[in-house]
Amino acid sequence: MEITVSQEQGRVLITVLRIKGEINTNTAGEFQAEARKAYDDGARDMLIDLSDVSYITSAGLRVLHEIFSLLRSDSPEESDEAIKKGIIDGSYTSPHLKLLKPNKNVQEVLSTAGYDMFLEIHSNRKNAIASF
Repeated sequence: MEITVSQEQGRVLITVLRIKGEINTNTAGEFQAEARKAYDDGARDMLIDLSDVSYITSAGLRVLHEIFSLLRSDSPEESDEAIKKGIIDGSYTSPHLKLLKPNKNVQEVLSTAGYDMFLEIHSNRKNAIASF
């Protein structure tokens, strides 16, 4: 797996993690470490570019969930109760973590696991950046 980290300026500064390869048990630790390093360096809004990810396993889903949890703010609209209610009624998506261009197989895994219920998934980088 190869990870490229860059930044884009939208309304806020967005850290983009572009992943190439598979996200599985063997590579999830590297993905997690890069996301944590970006967070420790000040990233508070992240776009995960999955356009070159061929496959994602439950280990990759766990990393996405950890990033989601890491980026949550202390605002009332991001409390556990508010997020749970928003996911149930379809009104909540993370304002801090978004995904870009998963292929059909990766999209299917994300949908089956319910990640598309709380993470915006974009097919266009420009629109993804503008959505933050």
